[in-house]
Amino acid sequence: MYVGGKDKWSADDVTRIDWGLSAAMSDRHLNNVLAQYDADGKTSSVFKASRFLDGPVPARVFRDVIEGFVAGLDRSGALTGFNLATTVFNFMLPRGIVLVDGSSTGHAERREPHAAVGEHDEAADSKHGLGGYHGSVHAKRGTKTDVVLYAVGVYAEGTNGIVAFDKPWKSICATFYHELCEARTDPDVGEAIRTGNDKLLGWYSARGGEIGDIPIDEAPTLKDVFKEVPLTNRGTHVPVQLMWSNAVGGPEGPIARKHKPAART
Repeated sequence: MYVGGKDKWSADDVTRIDWGLSAAMSDRHLNNVLAQYDADGKTSSVFKASRFLDGPVPARVFRDVIEGFVAGLDRSGALTGFNLATTVFNFMLPRGIVLVDGSSTGHAERREPHAAVGEHDEAADSKHGLGGYHGSVHAKRGTKTDVVLYAVGVYAEGTNGIVAFDKPWKSICATFYHELCEARTDPDVGEAIRTGNDKLLGWYSARGGEIGDIPIDEAPTLKDVFKEVPLTNRGTHVPVQLMWSNAVGGPEGPIARKHKPAART
């Protein structure tokens, strides 16, 4: 979902982000790293056509604003036809918009469970190191409630977001790759935050952190984990952030062979 409509986005950026993110999420050698976190080892992804989300965009976007976007899509029937249990809706914020990790009422969100002091103290907004986040919304339809998964990220440029590459679209692609890989391995982190029930977490480090956050926390520089990597059998490269691999005890990717499944506790 490209927030703000066509007027807020370069057609070239949209084309490149769509290509890069779909290629990275479906690449066999990149998915081989993620397969260790799946019970069946069959990590996969299908890209659905992007669309523009028209309407005004506040200068600072909070969690409840994103949740409002999701609710609006649900009311309009735009979520019909999607398997909500296996779909993540991406909200791409246009140039200059600041993303805030909190609500517009001033309520601070409960941060990641079991985060060790100093290991991951996520920035409060995208002007201070935040690139994006993922979560979920409860969509109520009469007596039925569905959980809608989402990811949101900023237009990485200048001092806004995580600027790791020479072009904004590359940093945006890598940021959403980070969020989507975390959504694959820890889809219900939003529920854990809301309820305080850490049993709802998916794969999560005992020391604190998801598979996208740990490499950033431990890397000397962003360049150590944000890289353009070769796509399997395509003869070209895609910008991603390397994910934490439990099998090697550090960031990894891409690889030709899958690891054994990660230990479950």
